Amino acid sequence: MKKVNLIFNIVLTLAVIALFVLFFTSRKNVVSNGTIALPDSTIKSPIAWVDMDTILNSYDMYYDMKAELEQSSKKLEEELNAKSKSFEKEANDFQNKVQKGLITRSEAQQLQNALAQKEQELYNLRDNMRMQLSEEEQVKLRKIHNSITEYIKEYNVAKGYSVVLSYSFGGQVLYGHPSIDITKEVIKGLNEKYATTRNSK
Repeated sequence: MKKVNLIFNIVLTLAVIALFVLFFTSRKNVVSNGTIALPDSTIKSPIAWVDMDTILNSYDMYYDMKAELEQSSKKLEEELNAKSKSFEKEANDFQNKVQKGLITRSEAQQLQNALAQKEQELYNLRDNMRMQLSEEEQVKLRKIHNSITEYIKEYNVAKGYSVVLSYSFGGQVLYGHPSIDITKEVIKGLNEKYATTRNSK
């Protein structure tokens, strides 16, 4: 029995020593304030991050899509304004005829009903135009986001990051070390790739 206890104590002592050695050798990567030290420059970090706000502000595709959306908005606005002016003219003509007694009450009622219907059609047109612009904006934003994520996948084939985080103001990533910021490289690659597709159109 004493022999079994002795063996057990020896094994336990060796285990404690092993844990002690592991604990203190692993602390080489920890600085005095308890934070993990930055990896050696020769060791590749499995994580990188990009500043999404900076990418959008520097991405040519974003500005082209924005210009297209503004053009669509201007075209729809001009169409709505033209129809509104036409309606306004009809309404003024109706008021003049009523005031001068140039139409019967029956004709006035018919014209008034027709004007009310045209006014409702204008409201419907305005709402449809707003919906159309909103949908177009969402599609363009999805195209931009998709092009960024697809490029990062291509870019990462050579880089081999396990994770690429997206930083934006008010987002969940509060800080990223500059040594793993790949924003500039991504912007350069995105614009070069977009330039080839834009020139081929």
